[in-house]
Amino acid sequence: MIIQEHDHAARCFDIGGSKIVAADVTAAGAITVVGRTATPADNFNEFCNAIRALCPAGSDAISISIAGNIHPQSGVIQCANIPCIHGRRLATDLQQALARRIYLINDAKAFALAEARFGVAQDHNIVLAIILGTGVGGGIVINKNVLTGTDGTAGEWGHGPATAARTGFMLPDPVCNCGQRSCVDALGGARGLERIYKHMGAAPIDSVEIITAWQAGDPGAARAVDIWLDVVGGALANIVNFLAPSIVAVGGGLANSKPLIQALEREVDDRRLCRQSTPLLYAAVSGPEQGLLGAALNIQV
Repeated sequence: MIIQEHDHAARCFDIGGSKIVAADVTAAGAITVVGRTATPADNFNEFCNAIRALCPAGSDAISISIAGNIHPQSGVIQCANIPCIHGRRLATDLQQALARRIYLINDAKAFALAEARFGVAQDHNIVLAIILGTGVGGGIVINKNVLTGTDGTAGEWGHGPATAARTGFMLPDPVCNCGQRSCVDALGGARGLERIYKHMGAAPIDSVEIITAWQAGDPGAARAVDIWLDVVGGALANIVNFLAPSIVAVGGGLANSKPLIQALEREVDDRRLCRQSTPLLYAAVSGPEQGLLGAALNIQV
């Protein structure tokens, strides 16, 4: 799936739990934002109206990057942070409501596609793109094509049991959004770092404060970050050993800390079957437009 090779731009949407961003995106990746609005997360009619208000007159198709897993056969979406769309055949329902053809892609897969086509991974054929944000997510792109898998979950590396094998730390046991306990998603993102720090008996502080204290040499923060690296590095090394990507593009808020990503690089390399002399992890460069770029790239010719 690639962006249409036409002179005019495609109207694309990036929809999250709190906001909707609409933009026109050209085949070359040029983006012109045309509007923003809050996401009506609890009312489907209002959700449709919010999108309709940002659709250009006379358009016959739009493309949307959205949070949630989309089943490639049934089209049913699982989306915990936008309750009004959870369990719907979203593309079909939107197509009926908006009288337009709808292209739909998961936001993590949109991010992976954007990095593989326009970003840090554009010269690579096997790309793993990971998001280290509130939780963790990811996508896989092979030969410039995003991999969905039979049920749409390809690249969702956060939904397996978290372990801290190197440090031997007894991890907290939070319930993940998927319903399982102690997933990497629940312990590997920013909230996970905060949970680990609190579980050590420290007074709760946010992930930015923990990372800042770690860089300043605070022993408690250093211990928390080391445990976090054990959790995330172990899980990521498993994926790297299995998939053998030539690059891992890293996005999300935690990717803003260069020292943290460098430490994660070392952790992963220590656990790889074939260590490399060149870096594997690179900070993503598609920025906040990654969903819009990925949505544009998801339009079929």
